[in-house]
This record gives sequence, structure tokens and C-alpha cells, in this order.
Amino acid sequence: MAATSQPEPGPDRSLLLVDDDAPFLNRLARAMEKRGFVPQIAMTVAEGVATARVNPPAYAVVDLRLGDGNGLDVVEALRERRPDSRIVVLTGYGAIATAVAAVKIGAVDYLSKPADADDITQALLAPEGELPPPPENPMSADRVRWEHIQRVYELCDRNISETARRLNMHRRTLQRILAKRSPR
Repeated sequence: MAATSQPEPGPDRSLLLVDDDAPFLNRLARAMEKRGFVPQIAMTVAEGVATARVNPPAYAVVDLRLGDGNGLDVVEALRERRPDSRIVVLTGYGAIATAVAAVKIGAVDYLSKPADADDITQALLAPEGELPPPPENPMSADRVRWEHIQRVYELCDRNISETARRLNMHRRTLQRILAKRSPR
């Protein structure tokens, strides 16, 4: 997580980090502090929404899947209280479709976990309307296939039979794929 030559955050450097993985959250907070941000952390949707309502930050990094709900609630609360806030959504396995929904409701970008502080900083500080540079380590073809299967599975409300039908795949084959960990 070495710092590279990146643009500095604006005068308001407040940053809300919302994730339920405490070690990751603490590492990210320290790394973002080194990059000029003033981080606040929240480990639940409730804490994130409360912070967004009381003291909406200029920047936010929000995980989609949290122990007490969906990170989209935090994104919506931030958009209500501070429309100019720059929000990046982090997504774990199988949540790309939801990440796209987050961008539609106001997030500037989404990144797959594990994301490093440099990628997050580039996404937060990318000029308006400009995409950040492509990642150094893009997803493998196996990972893209797996993400697509997960996306269809989520869109079918986690119904294996319906997902298998739409993917033109045998139900048991799909069950085996879903039971495995995501490829790198």
C-alpha cells in the first residue's frame, strides 16, 4: 500500500469508512490517513447512516454486505445529506450487480475486494466524469465468469433452478460452482 503520486483530497478531507471487517477497516483507515484524509469508521449500516446524517463526509468508502444490512442504505443517506459526497463502494463476492445499482444511486465507482488504498484513493479523487486508470491486477477470465454467474443468481433472488435455466446449465453443475470459493 505504498503511496504513489496521486491528487490530494480537497479542503474538506473527511472520509467515512464503513466495513464490518475490523482488521481491514483499521488498516484502510491508517492508509487513508497517510494519504491526507481524516477518516471516521463505522462497522454497521446503522453507524454509517447515523454518521451520514449527523456529520456527512466529503468522501466515503462503503462495503455492500454488512452484518446488519445493505451498504446501499448508507449510500442513500449520504446522498440525501450531502449530494456532492464522493462515494466508492466495495463489493465482495457475487455483488457486482448490486455495486452497479450503487453507482446508479450516486456512488462514483465500485471496487472488488480486496481493494488496496491506492485503488480506493484513485477512485475517490478521479476527476468528475473521468474513469480511474485500469487496475494493475484485473480479474481473471475465471473470476469474470464466476461474477457473472453470481450476478444472475442474485437477480434470480438466489433461486438455483431459475438461475440454472437462465444460464442454460444443469442445476447440479450450478450448485457445485456456487459451493466453491471465488477464483482469483
